[in-house]
Amino acid sequence: MIRTVRAAALIALVAAVPSALAAQAAPAALPTWSIDVAHSEVNFRIRHFMSRVSGTFTDWSGTIQGDPANWSGGSVTATINVASVDTRQERRDADLRSGRFFAVDSFPTITFVSRSVVQAGDSLTVSGDLTMRGVTKPVVLRGMVLGVMPGERPRAGFEVTTTLNRLDYGVMYNRVLEGGGTMLGDDVEIRINVEALRQPPAP
Repeated sequence: MIRTVRAAALIALVAAVPSALAAQAAPAALPTWSIDVAHSEVNFRIRHFMSRVSGTFTDWSGTIQGDPANWSGGSVTATINVASVDTRQERRDADLRSGRFFAVDSFPTITFVSRSVVQAGDSLTVSGDLTMRGVTKPVVLRGMVLGVMPGERPRAGFEVTTTLNRLDYGVMYNRVLEGGGTMLGDDVEIRINVEALRQPPAP
């Protein structure tokens, strides 16, 4: 009887060791940061004839997970409400929402999901997938970590840029000019400024 009890105790101990080791080895969850859209911007710029036209989106959201000591290994997700496009000209904005450009009725959002985040000094590289008009393409955002403000609710600042070819996402509309060339450029410059607010840890 004593041998049976000892054997059962030994089996239970052996079974518990892997679970205990796994729990001990499990990395701590990275802090979560919510993008403060009131203090952040998603801006774009494209050639129009010989100059540039810029615009922004006023309705979007995003979440960052990362250690402010070094953001490498973190993650970023963001969603843009495309109907909120704003170029300070209502007629142009309505055209951008149409099927010639963003096709908002069929594709109401633009999303970004990171695959990797790498920080080297103050430099930041975020690689991920951008989905627009139902097309998903890899993009690389490069920029800077602007700093982290400590306090009861820490804040972090970032600035990143990239350039997209709109044709890759099915935005084909253009107009050929009489003297040669086209009305619109194909490349779209993107500049994103982010202020993120650290969220309280889950209870």
